[in-house]
Amino acid sequence: MAKILVVDDAAFMRAMLKGMLSEDGHEIIAEAGNGLEAVQAYNQHKPDLVTMDITMPEMDGVLAVKEIRKTNPEAKIIMCSAMGQKQMVVEAISAGARDFVVKPFQKDRVLESIRKVLGV
Repeated sequence: MAKILVVDDAAFMRAMLKGMLSEDGHEIIAEAGNGLEAVQAYNQHKPDLVTMDITMPEMDGVLAVKEIRKTNPEAKIIMCSAMGQKQMVVEAISAGARDFVVKPFQKDRVLESIRKVLGV
């Protein structure tokens, strides 16, 4: 299964995602609370996949996607957005994110997105 970096500024959202992903057999190798931490964690851990919140302090998810893709154009990143963030989701996809899931998370949709992006 995949090694995943979970990025969200809300600890409870990270915990919820980690639970869903762990139950599905994935390994959470790191987590980050903002875009700057996400870029550092990505470079340090080289995860198979990243779940990236869009709205965060320090550096938002769209900028973090751009930074990660500078070092690895093949990076697999799934954006996590609240309803009503359509414009930012569009920006994130054009920046290189592979898919997006909407909060509140539905486990089936999250796992479907991960399988699609990983190609399994």
